[in-house]
Amino acid sequence: MDRALLWQQLGLMSLATLIGSVIGLERERQGKSAGLRTHSLVCLGSALITIVSIHGFGPAGSGLHDPARVAAQVVSGIGFLGAGTIMREGLSIRGLTTAASLWVVAGIGLAVGTGFYVSGAVTTGLVVVVLVVFDRFERRFMLSKRDTLFVQVSDRPGQLGAIASVLGRYGVSIKEVDMETVGKGHEAAIHLSLEVPFSVPKDRLLDEIIEVDGVIHVGYEE
Repeated sequence: MDRALLWQQLGLMSLATLIGSVIGLERERQGKSAGLRTHSLVCLGSALITIVSIHGFGPAGSGLHDPARVAAQVVSGIGFLGAGTIMREGLSIRGLTTAASLWVVAGIGLAVGTGFYVSGAVTTGLVVVVLVVFDRFERRFMLSKRDTLFVQVSDRPGQLGAIASVLGRYGVSIKEVDMETVGKGHEAAIHLSLEVPFSVPKDRLLDEIIEVDGVIHVGYEE
């Protein structure tokens, strides 16, 4: 292999890893299931697949070389990973933003792998704007936001009422409740669809709920 081409490919893969980590870091800070490492690997893998599809199957125009064929599978294949971030949230349809960010990161990896690193970098900046700036815009100009709270509790009477009491003190409205028994019937998983004022400190709310007797785990679903 030509030495210059080798260094170019190594540079593209390193850049793809760095760019993926920028988006993944934001997801990691938000406590999402697909964070820094997942986004970095998706972007790196997409770039590598693209490079292999361009240089690994003979010269273009040979009749057997179609670079788009291999790279196109990334677009459809990433759907399985994105679907995993959605389905793991339980009964509610959550994780769509993280699934979308994974899909975009795969596209960025394809762009970097083909040498369109400027387009990849610009897209990365736009993704960060959507994830960070738009979120702040929502918090400033909207009075409330729908959130889903997952609470794992010991299966005994009064648990939902105690949790609802904490939510009520913060002015949080419960819109929907889904419950299922887990842990051989000794525990219950509660999914609460909430209308949460943006003024509510979400971390403090979680701290108070985890202090409720019988609560084992609590967290926000995306």
